[in-house]
Amino acid sequence: QVQLVESGGGLVQAGGSLRLSCAASGRTLSTYAMGWFRQARGKEREFVAVISRSGAATYYTDSVKGRFAISRDNAKNTVYLQMNSLKPEDTAIYYCAATTTLLSTTHSEYAYWGQGTQVTVSS
Repeated sequence: QVQLVESGGGLVQAGGSLRLSCAASGRTLSTYAMGWFRQARGKEREFVAVISRSGAATYYTDSVKGRFAISRDNAKNTVYLQMNSLKPEDTAIYYCAATTTLLSTTHSEYAYWGQGTQVTVSS
């Protein structure tokens, strides 16, 4: 069992940056690959990025490649999502999640979820 808590969301102008954090408690975070998903109002939850248990491998959805960077610090039991060059279409609730499946992009394969943090990008 692992508990996840996201932080770092907020309101930012287009072109700005935010850094999301996901702090874990319970089991050691290094047991899991970690992903970020987002859900905009009226839309389905979508995959954003995933990082392997060691941090050696990452994968991103096309719309954020080159702008977002996922990282992790297993010693601090924390995962990060650095978001640069933000666009209004990035506005959503962002969730971190834990999976035992390597580099999964499918939300049904994630067993543990945080409560989410709101990111709003104004134009």
